[in-house]
Amino acid sequence: MSRTALTNARVFDGRTVGKPMTVVIDGDRIGTDPEGARIIDAKGAVLLPGLIDAHIHVTGVADLERLRDHGVTTALVMASWPPELVASLQGKSGLTSLRTAGTPAAGPGGNHAKMPGFPRDGIITDPGQARLFVARRVAEDSDYIKVITETPGHGGLDQPVLDALVNEAHHYGKRVVAHASAAGAYGMALDAGVDVLTHAPLDQALTEDAVRRMAREHRIVVPTLTMMESIVERFGRVGPAYEPARASVGAMYRAGIPVLAGTDANSAPGAPASVPHGSSMHRELELLVDAGLSTVDALRAATALPAKYFGLDDRGTIAPGRRADLLLVDGDPLAGITATRNVQGVWCGGVEATIR
Repeated sequence: MSRTALTNARVFDGRTVGKPMTVVIDGDRIGTDPEGARIIDAKGAVLLPGLIDAHIHVTGVADLERLRDHGVTTALVMASWPPELVASLQGKSGLTSLRTAGTPAAGPGGNHAKMPGFPRDGIITDPGQARLFVARRVAEDSDYIKVITETPGHGGLDQPVLDALVNEAHHYGKRVVAHASAAGAYGMALDAGVDVLTHAPLDQALTEDAVRRMAREHRIVVPTLTMMESIVERFGRVGPAYEPARASVGAMYRAGIPVLAGTDANSAPGAPASVPHGSSMHRELELLVDAGLSTVDALRAATALPAKYFGLDDRGTIAPGRRADLLLVDGDPLAGITATRNVQGVWCGGVEATIR
């Protein structure tokens, strides 16, 4: 089994960037014994855990290559179809590792149900269908369940159906992730007991009561500020404003709600905006810092926190025995978060990438 020793690497340990040291890549894991290893001198560059994008969509191998080339070594697919597509992209050596929700659940009149090719079995109209939907996703080995919450009255899942979806998913021990890009949708998702809310509201900032409730009930948020910014840029003055999303993220962070980095990267027809795979993660980190996160917590939002809250116990930190997902960057991202863009090297499961 091949070994590589990265010498003179300054490791981000989740709190600080340390002094130069040696990190051993032993097969697909972080090792301890450098004997016989190929030596790569990092020359004082900063070594980060591979980034985890907590919200993407995929259409093919090219998406994984772009993610990898920008240091995203794990990504959480928040619904792509058909399930066979995502399955065909999982477990590819040297490419970004995927987890997936499979098919999402949506109401018959919501925007998602109108997207080209949206699966018919994802349109749920009653609690009985909800229970069958969850059972199908579990049988397909979905890692978590995705539900689409819309502003009440806009054709999305109604509250009893949403409640049934969440209850059934929890019965199977699955986390539930809710699409919620408006304050009313947040309210429905919270009432149903979802675990993770993805997107940040564009119509109005979350109220203090809503933020306190999220903190009290231990909810998690993946705000996808890159997508929210892209939507605002696409629609200009006639569309929504970005500031409610930014303000909501700042309020949630100050309240102690775990904020995870996710981009909503996609190239799907019918999406509200096209967000590029890989490069958008670096923009997401910048927007999180702009919203109030420290640079340390922005990096944790893309490493240790998604690993913790999505059960990825073998990654998210650099330590012996952990998966060798690594990103080497020129510059100190704690001093300036834009340094994550200066990619010097990437390893996915111990396989060194040839950056295109």
